[in-house]
Amino acid sequence: MRSRLTHSIHRFLERRFPEKRLFLRSDTETRFIRLKPETQLVAWTGCILVVAWTIVATAILLMDSIGAGNFRAQAQRDQLTYEQRLNALSAERDARAEEALAAQERFNSALRQISIMQTELLATEEKRRELETGLETVQATLRNAMRAREEARAEVAALSAGEDEETGAAITDEAAGTVNLLASALAETAAERDQIAADAEFAVDHAQELELELRLLQERNDQIFRQLEEAMLVSVEPLDEMFRAAGMNPDNLINQVRRGYSGTGGPLTPLQFSTRGGEPDPDALRANSILTAMDRINLYRIAAEKAPFSIPVKSNFRYTSGFGPRWGRMHNGTDFAGPIGTPIYATADGVVTHAGWSSGYGRLIKIQHDFGIETRYAHLNSMDVQVGQRVSRGERIGAMGNSGRSTGPHLHYEVRVGGTPVNPMIYIRAGQNVF
Repeated sequence: MRSRLTHSIHRFLERRFPEKRLFLRSDTETRFIRLKPETQLVAWTGCILVVAWTIVATAILLMDSIGAGNFRAQAQRDQLTYEQRLNALSAERDARAEEALAAQERFNSALRQISIMQTELLATEEKRRELETGLETVQATLRNAMRAREEARAEVAALSAGEDEETGAAITDEAAGTVNLLASALAETAAERDQIAADAEFAVDHAQELELELRLLQERNDQIFRQLEEAMLVSVEPLDEMFRAAGMNPDNLINQVRRGYSGTGGPLTPLQFSTRGGEPDPDALRANSILTAMDRINLYRIAAEKAPFSIPVKSNFRYTSGFGPRWGRMHNGTDFAGPIGTPIYATADGVVTHAGWSSGYGRLIKIQHDFGIETRYAHLNSMDVQVGQRVSRGERIGAMGNSGRSTGPHLHYEVRVGGTPVNPMIYIRAGQNVF
C-alpha cells in the first residue's frame, strides 16, 4: 500500500517536474547529475521560500521606514507644539511679571498719596482747632460787649433821672459844675456805647464768616477722609487676599509682627485730641481709623517681606516639574530649568541655616524665615551665602546648576511650613498681583 502511494506521488511529480540530467564534461570524461522530481520539488520549494522571505522582509523594512518617518514627523510636530506652549507660558509669565511691577507701582503711589493726604489732614485739623479757638474768643468778646452796652444804658438812664430831679431845684454854682461834669460823662458814655455796638455788630459779622469758613473746612476734611478711606480699602484688600490665598491668617500675622517689631516705620500712634469731657470728635475717630488701616498696611508690608511670595528665578526659565507625585514618589518642590549659572534669589527675608552638599540635593541652601517657614534651593552650581548670614528678599544667594541627583541644569525649590512640604506655587501665585 505504501509503495503504491509512493509510486503515485512519483508519477504526479514526473508530470510536473520531469526527470532531468545535468551533464558535466571534462577533458577526459563526461559525468551527469540526475535531478529526480523529488529533488526538483525541494529545490523549487526552497527557491519559493527564499523569494517569499525576501518579499516579506522587504515589505517589513519598507513599513518600518515609513512608520519611522511618521514617528519622526509626529515627534517634530509634538516638539514644535511643546516649544510653542513653552513660549506661550514664558510670554504669560512675563505679562504676569509686568502686571506685578505695575501693581507694585500702584501700591507705592497709593502710599505716597496717603502720606501727602495725612499731612494735609493734620494741617487742616490744626487750622480747624485754631478757628474754633478764634470763634470762642470772638464770642466771648461779643458777650462782654453786650454786657458793657447794657451797663452803659443803665448808667445813662440813671444819669438822666438825676439830671431831671436837679433841674427842678435851685441850681447853685457847685451844682452847675456837677451838671456839666455829668453831661460830659454822659456824652463819653454814649460814644462808648456806640463804639461797643459797632464792635458787637462787627463781631457778629466776623463770627458768621468764621462759621462759614469752618463749615467749608469741615466739608474739605470730609472729602479728604473719604479719599483716604477709599485708598486704604484699595491698598489693604490685595494684601489681605494675598495672605489668605497662601493659607495664612492675616490677623495672626499682624499680631505676630506687632509683637516682634523693632525699628522705624512700624506701628503708628493714634491721634489724641482733647474732648473737654464731652463726646469724642468724629473727625478724630475717622483719622484714627485711617491710621489704624495705615498701620495694618505697614505691618502687612513687613510680613510680606518675611514670607516667600517672590519667585527665586528672575531670568528666562521653564517649569519642568511641579509639586506632587512623580515616578511613584513624592516630589516636594517645583523645578525651574535654565542655563547653568542662572542667578538664584532669596524669596523672603531670613537666616541661612545650611549652605553645603546634601546627598541627592547636591549643593543646597536652606533659609529659615518667620512664621515657621523654611525655603530650600537645591542642585546649585555655586553658593554666595554662608550659614548664619541674614538675607533679604530679592538678594542673590547662588547660581543654578546640575549637582546631586539631577538629570539637567535646574533649580529644585521647596517651601516647608513647620517642617511639612507645601506647594511653592501657592505663595508665588498669591504674590503675583502684589509683587
